[in-house]
Amino acid sequence: MAFHNELGLQGEAFAAQYLEDSGYTIRHRNWKSFSGKEIDIVAEKDETLVFVEVKTRKSALYGQPLEAVNKRKMQYLMAAATSYTRLFHWFPHVRFDVISLIGSQPPFQLHHIENAFDPHML
Repeated sequence: MAFHNELGLQGEAFAAQYLEDSGYTIRHRNWKSFSGKEIDIVAEKDETLVFVEVKTRKSALYGQPLEAVNKRKMQYLMAAATSYTRLFHWFPHVRFDVISLIGSQPPFQLHHIENAFDPHML
């Protein structure tokens, strides 16, 4: 497996552990809709369903990982989240978070952005 793929998997595992340690329940990791859209982590906390995009970079030399979550990626995540909520009949509170990780191996420098974007604003 290529280094960047392995780094991404390590980052997702690190992010999932961080969320669990922070009181979240992990419902799914790498969940794929029928159309093939993927959500890195689906978590739950305080009656809120949280769709988490994890971005891991070896360094910030070429920008922050969060910068990779552009409008197109947000729309992609919203489409996947819509499929998820329909399939699992979840409608109360939904939120989109981004976890940004920097480092070449765990422990990563982690930045959790809650409510990273509002789907109604796109």
